[in-house]
Amino acid sequence: MAEGQDPSGAGQRYSLKVRGWYRVVRGVIGFLLRILCRLDIRGKDNIPAEGPYLLVVNHLHWLDPPALAVAFPYRAHVFAAEKWEKHWFLGPLFHSLDAIFVQRGEVDRKALRKALAVLKGGGVLGMAPEGTRSKTGGLQRGRNGAAYMAFRSGATLVPVVISGQEEVFSSLRRGRRATVRAVFGEPFEAPQVEGRATAAQVHELSQEIMYRLAAMLPPKYRGVYADVVERRPDLLAEQAGESR
Repeated sequence: MAEGQDPSGAGQRYSLKVRGWYRVVRGVIGFLLRILCRLDIRGKDNIPAEGPYLLVVNHLHWLDPPALAVAFPYRAHVFAAEKWEKHWFLGPLFHSLDAIFVQRGEVDRKALRKALAVLKGGGVLGMAPEGTRSKTGGLQRGRNGAAYMAFRSGATLVPVVISGQEEVFSSLRRGRRATVRAVFGEPFEAPQVEGRATAAQVHELSQEIMYRLAAMLPPKYRGVYADVVERRPDLLAEQAGESR
C-alpha cells in the first residue's frame, strides 16, 4: 500500500511487501486457482527483489491477472478497464487493491500519471503491452504504452508469459486439471537516449518487448510474432539456454 497523502500518488513510496488486504485477496485467489488447475511457476530467480520495474505480460484470458497475482511473490499495481469501475463486485474489489482505472482507446493522462507515480515511487506495475485480451489465442500487435513508460520512468522491464490458461475450464469438464505455466524472463532495460525518446525509439522498444514475450511462449501462442524464429533467433537461443 502506498504511503502518503497525495491522491495522485506523486511523491509516495510504494512497498513491494505483500500485506494487509492484498495478502488476503491473493491468498483467496491462490486457493481457488489451485483447485481449478496446476500452477507451474518458472524463472523466479529473474524477479528483482526491489523496484521500480514493469512486469510486461501477454494477455490471453481473464485468468491471466489472477494467475500473475499468485505467481508473482511481491506487491504489484495493475490497470483495470474503466468499464469495471462501476461494477457491483469488481469495482469495489479493484478500488480496494488500488487498481489504476484506464479509458481504453485514448490517451488517459490521469491513469498515466498514477502509473508513473508507482514507478517513480519504487513500485511494480503490471501491464499487458497488447492493451486488450487476445481473441485469437496468440499475441496481438503490441502497443507503445509499456515502452513509453519505461523511457519516461527509467524502470526496468521484466517479461512474464502465462500459458495453458485457456484450457482450464474445458479440462475440468473432462475431470482433469490443466497446467497453467507462468514464466519470468530476464530483466532488461530501455536503451539510453538523449532527451525524450522519439516515436521511432518507443516503437522499437515495444517490438523488443513483444519479441521477448514471443520467444518465451510455446509456438502456438506467438500469434503475429511467430516470425521471432527468423527475426530474433538470439532470443530463442537465450530461452533454450535458460531451460537447460
